[in-house]
Amino acid sequence: MDQEEKSVIKIAVVGPESTGKSTMSAYLAKYFHTIWVPEFARGYCEQLPGPPTWQDEINMFRGQVELEQELLPQANRLLICDTTFITVKIWSDHVFGRAPQEVLDELPKHPYDLYLLLDIDMPWEHDPLRDFPDLREHFMQVWHRELKALDADYILISGLGAERYQNAVTAIESFLEKK
Repeated sequence: MDQEEKSVIKIAVVGPESTGKSTMSAYLAKYFHTIWVPEFARGYCEQLPGPPTWQDEINMFRGQVELEQELLPQANRLLICDTTFITVKIWSDHVFGRAPQEVLDELPKHPYDLYLLLDIDMPWEHDPLRDFPDLREHFMQVWHRELKALDADYILISGLGAERYQNAVTAIESFLEKK
């Protein structure tokens, strides 16, 4: 980890499908006058002719890491990340029964200062890239388990509309006050 990376506070916006991660990430980046790292997998999967393969999962992991490194120098104190490659682990575990070893090896080497875990209290919105409307509670439990396994500093963000955004801003501001 170089000095530039150490000086930037990395905030990961994570959670199950259809919890508003991308919208929240864009909002937080604008609010805190910085940039956000989009979810690499979304654009990648839009180009696939069918469901992601094992190799696609590895490619999405590498693409997310590279995109984050590419955008890091543009961050203004905070780097807001629309998900992280932990999503590759979670999806691979669910779809393939295991995650790529490369992903498992790298997870502890790519920490985030704070994770905002977006709650499933928002209504499900259909999207061609979303697969599991009936498994939101299951994946919420998985996210809690995975973040605890990483000993991650995370806060559950609930609420609808402006309340949800304000809860996320408050969580980040409280975190920054402790820094």
